[in-house]
Amino acid sequence: MKIKVLDALTLGDVNWEQFKAFGDLKLYETTNDNEIYRRVKDADILITNKVVIDKNVIDNAENLKLIQVAATGTNNIDIEYANSKGIAVKNVSGYSTDSVVQLTFALVLGLVCKIKYFDNYSRKTYPDSHIFTRIDNWFQIKGKRWGIIGLGNIGKRVGKIAESFGAEVVYYSTSGLNNDNRFKRIELEELLKTSEIITIHAPLNNNTKGLLDYEKLSLIKENAIIVNVGRGGIIAEKDLYKILENKDIYVGLDVYEKEPFEKDFGLLKFENKTLLTPHIAWTSVEARENLINGMYENIKDFLKK
Repeated sequence: MKIKVLDALTLGDVNWEQFKAFGDLKLYETTNDNEIYRRVKDADILITNKVVIDKNVIDNAENLKLIQVAATGTNNIDIEYANSKGIAVKNVSGYSTDSVVQLTFALVLGLVCKIKYFDNYSRKTYPDSHIFTRIDNWFQIKGKRWGIIGLGNIGKRVGKIAESFGAEVVYYSTSGLNNDNRFKRIELEELLKTSEIITIHAPLNNNTKGLLDYEKLSLIKENAIIVNVGRGGIIAEKDLYKILENKDIYVGLDVYEKEPFEKDFGLLKFENKTLLTPHIAWTSVEARENLINGMYENIKDFLKK
């Protein structure tokens, strides 16, 4: 049994030792388009985080039996074609819920409390201040409306914690299927118009791609905060750039349309209105351990059949 890990570098310093029990394990730090066909050719099992496994890749993988995604999302896999070829596709769900929720609040609180601004002030200006403090408007979460876009497990956890801060939590279901009596379900336009804090916890699919375009983003009220820890592409970044040029809203992003983004990424211009992290919400030590263990169990179960 030949097991190929196509982008091991994206998982960091995790322990792959247990996977050797399944057969010949080969780790590739990264795999580009010129390397992928040769590497998958004799693989029985592929493990991929972000490397795209499309029809052409599948057709070149003559022995392929299982594609194990090192993630929850499977949008980089042609699942329909894999199934037509009798190839199983497995993911790991729920492994990073706690990690993603935690980063959501780190970004929200960083923006609400203007941590980047106050840290910079303290380092550069505070020693010369004539008073002991710095008065610059920031607000409490208590009494504010917190709108959640995408009420899966992560969205629900965020909502419960937001309530503990004293926020009024409302949500918009991107699939139309999620209902939770604990929170009020409203339409997207109302959520954008009335929320002081907006967080996105949805997958990228036909319902969510470009969901927040210029028209929708323009509904967001002045001085509101929007945080995306779902998927890049849900927010149309070119439209967000136009909004930020003319409106004071504050944005926390962990995901982007292109990852990594280019050095001339437009949103870098808005240093005082943005808080950016490099797609790390899923990467806590504990989450990655959960992911590795989940993949191991998936493969073990598959090989038992």
